[in-house]
Amino acid sequence: MSLTAISPLDGRYAALTRPLADFASEFALIKYRVTVEVRWLIQLSKEPEIAEVRSFTKAELALLEELIEGFSVDDATLVKDIERTTNHDVKAVEYFLKERLQDSSLADMLEWIHFACTSEDINNLAHALMLKSGMEGVLLPKIHELIEVVGEMARPHAATPLLSRTHGQPASPSTLGKELAVFVHRWRRQEKQLANQEYLGKLNGAVGCFNAHVSAYPKANWPALAQRFVESLGLIYNPLTTQIESHDYMAELFHTLTRFNNILLDFDRDIWTYISLGVFRQRTVKGEVGSSTMPHKVNPIDFENSEANIGIANALFEHLASKLAVSRLQRDLSDSSAIRSMGTGLAHTLIAVTATLRGLRKLTVDEARLAADLDANWEVLAEPIQTVMRKAGLANPYERLKDLTRGERLTAEGMRAFVETLELPEEDKARLKALTPGSYIGVAEQLTKETLG
Repeated sequence: MSLTAISPLDGRYAALTRPLADFASEFALIKYRVTVEVRWLIQLSKEPEIAEVRSFTKAELALLEELIEGFSVDDATLVKDIERTTNHDVKAVEYFLKERLQDSSLADMLEWIHFACTSEDINNLAHALMLKSGMEGVLLPKIHELIEVVGEMARPHAATPLLSRTHGQPASPSTLGKELAVFVHRWRRQEKQLANQEYLGKLNGAVGCFNAHVSAYPKANWPALAQRFVESLGLIYNPLTTQIESHDYMAELFHTLTRFNNILLDFDRDIWTYISLGVFRQRTVKGEVGSSTMPHKVNPIDFENSEANIGIANALFEHLASKLAVSRLQRDLSDSSAIRSMGTGLAHTLIAVTATLRGLRKLTVDEARLAADLDANWEVLAEPIQTVMRKAGLANPYERLKDLTRGERLTAEGMRAFVETLELPEEDKARLKALTPGSYIGVAEQLTKETLG
């Protein structure tokens, strides 16, 4: 951890965000640019219509592959050194590759590096590969872990009664498992969309018309060749763009991540509140301090940390989703500056999910507290009693229960005594008298088990 880092991502949270470094850093961007340039050169060598690019030997292909697989921080540093002269990041990559190959058997192929490409041909593919690899390699597995952990928390509590609260007030009971399963259900939808996310790419020149390509090889089917190349990278081909890939898929991805994060924010705040209410207790960690002056405190800091990082991530995602889809005419450079922050949004999301997971692993359920809450709120049975009264055709059931219960604390005896006065079928009356706040959970257990599988 660097104590002089300006961003907490590279300071306080450096260890947490390190898994994203291979996909979202300046080093990663340079490496993926190198990857695209090398793969494009190899692709040209396989195209019969591009006769001037000869086929490469196995040794030459191995040399090119090593430029990708062996790309190091020292290599990236050299590219940055070249950029100080060129003042152009993509041209620096081209010169780096030419320098590396000038004394090899591929020296005759140097001018085919970056052939007919505009910088955005390289950048859009590099960015797509960075996002795809970072999502699939780091963020999606962490998201899946969170969903699985919450699901495992929910399963043993599918039938554990919980006093619900609507508007913060005691309401009809649910179960703890069902309330947790709601978040699992919501997250799974977003996870599915993230897993099915398309990552688009283009390779069509300075304004998207293959102008330079056709000037050199007018008979070549450049759109088909470009499609083969983009798809060989594991991306979806975008056939019609301006100079830039339109970034609509990025907006889709960032909007989905924002929705996932908003559900996480909702979850964090609910868990924080359940801790405050005593539903969950936090296991203490030896040596940790909750307050500098109040020794008894164990604060729900992990969920608060998650909430803060969600805010930062979503602010970036929302800006990028709006900004990147808008450009002047064939292009301006504002997208290039903005897109460099996409890794920051991913990193703050990773921190948020990790913090929530850390907090969840400290929790235990206080079932005695749950039972006490339910036993102290018999008035929540006003709902089933007035509903059965409606079924029986009794007059003013809602109003009678409102008069009996609103703003009042009732006991089990008082509620049962009221039921005894009602002109109800004996079967209904017996069922209501046997009802308790803890047994009034509807089909919550069934719903939980069906959701979790």
